[in-house]
Amino acid sequence: MKVSIITSSYNRVKTIRGCIESVLAQDYPDIEYIIVDGVSTDGSIEVIKEAIAGHEDRVKFVSEPDHGMYEAINKGIRMATGDVIGLCHSDDFVYAKDTVSHVVKKMEETECDFLYADGIFVNERNTRKVVRKWIGGRYARWKVRCGWLPLHPTCYIRRDVMMKHGLYDESYKIAADTNLLVDYLYNCNLKVAYLPEFVTRMRMGGMSTDASKRKKMWDEDIRVYTGYGFKPVTLTKLMKMAWKVPQFIKAKFM
Repeated sequence: MKVSIITSSYNRVKTIRGCIESVLAQDYPDIEYIIVDGVSTDGSIEVIKEAIAGHEDRVKFVSEPDHGMYEAINKGIRMATGDVIGLCHSDDFVYAKDTVSHVVKKMEETECDFLYADGIFVNERNTRKVVRKWIGGRYARWKVRCGWLPLHPTCYIRRDVMMKHGLYDESYKIAADTNLLVDYLYNCNLKVAYLPEFVTRMRMGGMSTDASKRKKMWDEDIRVYTGYGFKPVTLTKLMKMAWKVPQFIKAKFM
C-alpha cells in the first residue's frame, strides 16, 4: 500500500523543517511526500530545498501561487499516486517514526476506506508541552449529526474514495475540512476504522485555533451544517464545541 502525505505551506520558515523531517523519518518504505508551497517569501523555499536534499526520489515539491491551503491540498491530491492520502500540516509533526506503519497495518487489517486516530496539541513555542489531548473515540454516524468529527490531520483516506466523492470545497477558507469530513462520514457510507493511538502533534495557533479567526469558523460551520440539513444548526455547532471540552481536561493528566 503506497501512502501519499501532503504538506501545504506558505511562509512557515520557522516550522516547516520539523514537519518535513518528521515525514522523511518514517520507517514505512512506500511513502510519496508532496509539498505544495504558495510561493513563500520568508525563506521557506530555501529551507524546504535543504530539508529534502537527498530525498528527491520520494518527494514532489512545487511552489506556485494559490488561493489558500485547501487549493494547495487539492493540488497535492491530484498530484498523488498513492493508494492512501494523509496530511501533515506545515506547523505539525507526524507523531512517531512508526506512525505510518501502524496506519497502514490497521487499514490493511480492516480493509477500511477511511481511518482516523488520536492527536495532541502542543504549545506553539514549547512542543513538549501538551495543551490538548484529542481522543477520537468510536465512530458512529449519529455522532457526526451531533457535532462530533475526528481530528482532521489524523485522517488517512483512500485516494479513489476522494476522487469519487470530491475534494475540499475551496469556497471555504477555514471549514473545508469540516465540510469534507461531514460529507464522507455522514453521507458516503464508507467503511471507517479507528486507530486508538496518537498519529500527529499539532502546534496550537493554527488557522482553526487562532482566536481572531473563530468568528469566521463559526459562520462557516453554520454554513456546513445548514447545507446538510442539520437542524437546529446552532445546536449542532454548540455540540461540536462541547465534544472538545474533555480534551483539555485529559491533557492536564498526561
